[in-house]
Amino acid sequence: MAKILVIVPFAFDEKGLGNRQAQLDTVSFGPDIEFEFRGVRAGPDLLDSYHDSAIADLALFEVGLNAQNEGFDAVCVDTMSDSGMNAMRSVLDIPVIGPARASFMTALVLGNTMSVVTQWDGWIQGYKKAAQEYGVADRLVSIRSINVMPDVENLLGGKEEEVFPKLLEASMKCIEDDGAEVILLGSTTMHQAHEFLSKNLPVPIINPGPLTYKLAECLLGLGLTHSRKAYPKPHKPKQKIIETMMEAASKI
Repeated sequence: MAKILVIVPFAFDEKGLGNRQAQLDTVSFGPDIEFEFRGVRAGPDLLDSYHDSAIADLALFEVGLNAQNEGFDAVCVDTMSDSGMNAMRSVLDIPVIGPARASFMTALVLGNTMSVVTQWDGWIQGYKKAAQEYGVADRLVSIRSINVMPDVENLLGGKEEEVFPKLLEASMKCIEDDGAEVILLGSTTMHQAHEFLSKNLPVPIINPGPLTYKLAECLLGLGLTHSRKAYPKPHKPKQKIIETMMEAASKI
């Protein structure tokens, strides 16, 4: 039985984690795989700034530090910021998958150009930064936002009539005006819109969370993980520092 840890970048209760776990219902898996969703002990509110990104990196890193020792076979990061992914890769031998990197690379399997459709203007800078880091900025033809304040715990529930048509309109502008051949949903918090958009768009639309789950299953089946040349291990790990910082943060 393969076990995959999915790390949510917010300190949620069971309801909040359940809304994230609902992403599993949109894809099918083999019989010998199970997922566990965990939130962070303390974290940011919206991930809409470099301030929040710094906190999220530490928060998610702390959750994933012991994943391999706990018996997990892979880790998925449940945020398009890919928070903590690089740090986890430096200390874990099991695959660690971030949805932004996975979405950008998969988009180039399906087409030549892509656009990100997002819910919130504050997230735009993060996509630009990721596209530069992953070497796909020249293929990212646009980022369009409907600028509706996110609810990272309840997601899009109750907002379907307001949000879904706006996302569809923005996606069509990406395709018709910007030349996008593939659309990327800009956040795992937007996963509820994927079915509606996929039925109404003439191009593929990538749902980042479920993509990471299937990619984890694929990598495990192929016996692959990240390159140690790309992600060298630390000469002297300082795990206790991270754990102590997050323990203190959880009491604030």
